[in-house]
Parts: sequence; C-alpha cells; structure tokens
Amino acid sequence: MFSSRRTFLQQASLSAFSLWLPKSYAEATSSQLARSTPEAQGVSAQAILDFLEAIEKEKMELHSFMMLRHGQVIAEGWWEPYGPELVHTMYSMSKSFTSTAVGFAVAEGKLSVEDKVISFFPEDLPSTISQNLAAMRVQDLLTMSTGNEKEPTQTVVKAEHWVRTFLAQNIAHPPGTKFMYNSAATYMCSAIVQKVTGQTVLDYLTPRLFQPLGIRGMKWETCPRGMNTGGWGLSIQTEGLAKFGQWLLQKGQWQGKQLLPSAWVDEATRFHIQQPGDDKPDRPKAKNDWLQGYGYQFWRCQGTAFRGDGAFGQYTIVLPEQDAVIVMTSENKNMQGQLDLVWKHLLPALDAAVPIRADLSGLQQLKLGFPKGSESSPMADRINGKTFALEKNELGLTEVAFTQEADQWTFTSGAHRVSCGLNSWHPGQAAFPGTPPRLISGGKPKEPTISKIAAHATWLDAATLQMTWRYLETPHHDRVMCRFEADAVTVTFLNSITAMNPKAKDPRPPLKGRMI
Repeated sequence: MFSSRRTFLQQASLSAFSLWLPKSYAEATSSQLARSTPEAQGVSAQAILDFLEAIEKEKMELHSFMMLRHGQVIAEGWWEPYGPELVHTMYSMSKSFTSTAVGFAVAEGKLSVEDKVISFFPEDLPSTISQNLAAMRVQDLLTMSTGNEKEPTQTVVKAEHWVRTFLAQNIAHPPGTKFMYNSAATYMCSAIVQKVTGQTVLDYLTPRLFQPLGIRGMKWETCPRGMNTGGWGLSIQTEGLAKFGQWLLQKGQWQGKQLLPSAWVDEATRFHIQQPGDDKPDRPKAKNDWLQGYGYQFWRCQGTAFRGDGAFGQYTIVLPEQDAVIVMTSENKNMQGQLDLVWKHLLPALDAAVPIRADLSGLQQLKLGFPKGSESSPMADRINGKTFALEKNELGLTEVAFTQEADQWTFTSGAHRVSCGLNSWHPGQAAFPGTPPRLISGGKPKEPTISKIAAHATWLDAATLQMTWRYLETPHHDRVMCRFEADAVTVTFLNSITAMNPKAKDPRPPLKGRMI
C-alpha cells in the first residue's frame, strides 16, 4: 500500500515555505471549498489509494491532486516541495478560462460567436483579405477550426504584433471545417475580449469569476502589446482549479447566484468538432481522450466527462454524471497514461456500490523523492568556499562559487545564489539566466524572472555534485551538474522539458572555469 512507502511517509515540512505565504492566504483559506470524507460522499477511499500507488508505480510526477464529490473536497494532497499556497503554470489549461471570458462577453452583449474576426481589427488586416479569412468567426477560434494552413503559434509569438501576424497567415481551408490545435487562435480570443471590454482577460474575469469563487493570487503572461496570452500563461492555485471545475459542474452557478448563463456552459463544453485520427494498433479511437471531440476550448473525454488540460498534465476533469471534479497539476509526458489511471481507479470509485474505507492520512505526507547519491565527498573540503573564474559564455556569467554550510550547498554566481539542501528541499528565490524552463517563448519576460525555487544537492560520485532546482510555480525543474577535476569545474544544465526528448539539447552552454 502506498502509505507504507518512504516517499509517501516522509513528513511534509510546508512550514519551511512560510516565506512564500501571501498576506492574503489566510483570507483565501476562509473561502475554501467544503471538506468531507470519501465514504460520506459514497466514494471508495481504497480506490484513491490505488490511484496514488499506480501513479508512483508508473513513475508519474504529480505536484497536486484534489478530488471533489457533491461539491465537497474528499481527497487532496501536494507532493513536497509543492504546496496549496503556490500557484502553478497551467499551459493550455488556460484556454478554458479564456473561453469563459468570451462567454461573459457574449452574455453581456459585447460580442457574438458569429462575429467575424476581421471586424475587430480593421487596422491590422493584410492588404489582401482572402475569402476564408473574411469568413472566420469567433466560434472558429473557439473550436480550433480557423482553417490555417499550418499551426501559426510559433510564427506569431516571434513577432512584435501578434494580432497582425495571425491575420497575415494563410487560411487554406474554409473556417469551421477542419480541426487543428491552434494556441494562437486562443490568443485571438483574448485579444477580442480586450478589444470589446478594454480590459485584459485576467482583469475582466476577476470580478466576474475569480472574486465570486474566492480565487486569489492568479497571474497571466502577456504579449508584447499587453494582452494576456490566452492559450497559455495562466498561473493559479490547485483549489482555484477545483473551484472552476465545480462552477462548471454547477453550470455557471455559485452560492445561489448564476454568474454565467447555464446555456453558455452547456454550449462551451459540448461536442462541436471532431479531431482527426483513427484507431491505432496500441489504442482504439474510443479510448483516446484526444479524439472524443472538442468544444469551446474544452476537450470531451471518454464517457460523459469533459476537461480542460495543459501540457505535462495540468487537468480539470468534470464528471457531470458522477457529480465529481478531479484536479491535478503535474510534470508528465504521458498525459493519456495519466488519464487512463483516472478512468481505471477513480471513476469506478465514484460508482462503488459499497465504498471501502481506507486511511488517507498519507495524502498529508506526500513528497517527491531526491536523486540518489551521497551527502559527502572527498572533494567537498577542496571546493568549499572556493571561487572559479569562468570562460566567456552566452549567459554572461564571470564566476561561480561553492559553499557548504551545515546540511546545504550554496551555488553563487554574481548576484545569483541558490542554496540546496542535502537531505531536504531548500526554499529560496533566484533569477538565474535561462530560467525557468519554458515550453513556449511567447509571453516570456525580457528580463530574467525571479522564481520561487526549492533546491536539493547530492554527490553522484567523488567528483560530481548534482543540484536539482525545482521552479515551484511551474511544472519544471533543472538538473545542474558540477563536475570537478583538479582545479577546474564544468557546469552543465539539463532542464526537465529537454530531458523528455533524448534528441533534444539544453539551450544553455556548459560553463567552464578554473579555481582562483
């Protein structure tokens, strides 16, 4: 059973992260969802344990998990060093919030899904407007059926003017006829909302959705012209996701108030268009959660469920038939595998004729394991307190220093300083060049981002100190390898996105230096 395993039994030390606790966190907790137990809501707790054990067995990395039934939280947990007070990058889970902003604008009469996209941006149109571009509607943006010849996002985010660049792309197919995943189309929805409301999507949603639901602390990246990126870039707490899912389950109603017409929620989450794809030898179409149809920035799932999701396993899964919501934040490459475990273990738990009781206290003691190694090395005394002058490098760093104090190593380079626990995740902040890792460049700040970090260090062998830097408001982490030889050091980087692709190479060059 998972609760007997070391990685799940080590006591979480979230108090060590109090320096990150926002002043409004106490206020935020006062608006928390109600809590209950699985058995009180007719759910098998044992199946939840089985799910967590399967996640561990499959070596999937979850950062948080929350399960609701009948509007109450029946299971929740955060894998240390992640915690409930931290926001988490949503990637494409952001799209479902952008769709919701469009819904509010429609409800307020500011636009219609039948409106033509070009009508909002007369000053940004190409010199020649094709028939297909002229025909493109807001609905086509929402359903990922714009008719683009190729997915335009990477082209769009390299430009200064994203709207103008999107409108200049070739629209090869009649809009509304072919599904093609298109994050730039969602950005256009964000741009349209800002055009008709005078507010960013984040500002527009705050009094209409976030404040009524008691969601705080969220933030959203912007394009060079100050519009929220729409298709990605939202950061939000896990419970905020859960509230959003429950609000959708309640068809736009919250605490007796209809915030958004239920007809819009039905329209946004129903089947609108079929994704291309057929049966594969290892997976029939009926079991592929990316081939069950698409709504307005929501995916249909196997059965009657729907979801918002983002890269690496950011999920809000709504199960109307079971009156349940499941939320996860993660860093996983196998997102279908993650859903498979939900369908295998958690879905049956909701339909259990006789719920089986089990001890869920282990959910309060979840912890991500450390890389295997040693806390000490013969090299430690030689490098402790020493500075290494670096060869010229693209990161603009001139030196690095290593210092050991008690049970931690500190890596310092100029103004950049990261302290790493030898037997714990050490909290801190840093703005090291090239961090945090990102899947998409659009919305990236021009200056290095100050990131909340939890770091660990271990000696892989007598001459190799490996540091792991976890960027706690993203799914990602860095592996920083320091190899010492005589009076020299070589520092290499491998971010967790690159590590998922054996053919990829971390964009940061190795740092080479000699002891001063």
